[in-house]
Amino acid sequence: MTAKTYTPRESEIDRRWYVVDAADETLGRLASRVAHVLIGKHKPTYAPHLDSGDHVIILNAGRIAVSRDKLESKLYIRHSGHPQGYKEETLGHLLERRPEEVIRRAVKGMLPHNRLGAQQLRKLKVYAGSDHPHQAQRPEPLA
Repeated sequence: MTAKTYTPRESEIDRRWYVVDAADETLGRLASRVAHVLIGKHKPTYAPHLDSGDHVIILNAGRIAVSRDKLESKLYIRHSGHPQGYKEETLGHLLERRPEEVIRRAVKGMLPHNRLGAQQLRKLKVYAGSDHPHQAQRPEPLA
């Protein structure tokens, strides 16, 4: 008996477009659902070394649901590498300044931390409002 592992070719990967309304959705639960689709784990042809995922459009990023405690306690920290280059920002402040960035960072943390994850993250489109320029792709609602 010879069992062969099936690996999809790049030409066999069928990419679809999905749209998600983030209004009143919990941040982490939405991010894990979206990361699952971007990676391609929802397809029977999933291969961990290939980018077989789909494109995802997230609308109404400014209306994402986050607990009051997390708005004040969750910090986004960065350092420029220079002396006194330490910067920190709360989730509440980043949410009012750039709501798209909050969702993008949450999804990015759930993707692989290598070139493949960067390639998968490029298929994520996040918009603060309910309009998007991807009507030509005919996106379907994500279940």
